[in-house]
Amino acid sequence: MDKPARFTRKERKSQILHQINIHSRISFSVLANLLNVSEDTIRRDLNDLAEEKKIMLIKGGAMSISYHRAYGVVPAFAEKKKSVIAQKVVPLLKQGMIILIGGGTTIRELLHIMDRDLKCTFITVNPRTAVDLLDLPNAEVILLGGMLSKFSQMTTGGETVQQISTIHADLCIMGTNAIHHTAGLTDSDYETVVVKKAMIKAAKKLMVVTISEKLNCLMNYVICQPEAINYLITELPSSDPKLDPFRNQETLII
Repeated sequence: MDKPARFTRKERKSQILHQINIHSRISFSVLANLLNVSEDTIRRDLNDLAEEKKIMLIKGGAMSISYHRAYGVVPAFAEKKKSVIAQKVVPLLKQGMIILIGGGTTIRELLHIMDRDLKCTFITVNPRTAVDLLDLPNAEVILLGGMLSKFSQMTTGGETVQQISTIHADLCIMGTNAIHHTAGLTDSDYETVVVKKAMIKAAKKLMVVTISEKLNCLMNYVICQPEAINYLITELPSSDPKLDPFRNQETLII
């Protein structure tokens, strides 16, 4: 990605806020690289945005307030687009499935519209996802333990990965911070990447749900190659030219 021209401080803060809203959470280093400024500059801007209650500071970066329960019910970025994605996913969920599922605002939208008669086993590393799944009376919900990351809001570490290794799921539903047509799924947090890799390995099929703003974004660590994705679901029509770089024999674009 080409580095942008220098912004004024107001423009830079606007760009920072936009990036945080798109990705839900993002690290200091990624923002500094995107905006071609020092991490110290990014930290000062993030401190201002946090004081204005527009974002939440976390270890290593910042998080959208819509992603964090401490701010109550805050509309998610691109909520209508995420609703379209959720509606596309629902018909693909079948009775009796064992489903590994992650977290994030797109998946949260899916959980709100799932069929309440769905009888599946959901396994998650995300505590908020587990709580939302309790609204499905016929679903079995398993929350995997481990060290809870404040950056990703999911359990991480060797204990979590070991538990995942004992699972043989039908489907893994995963949001993403970034997806690139050659690099695949990427993230800026290494511990998150390790857990997501284990989740993908533990499932027969991988479903990635993402708004189109994340297409062709690239972060530090690779989670999986594009060919590992069985379903790619965005708010765009499946025929949209923006999705052409992601078409391959393994991936069904919906």
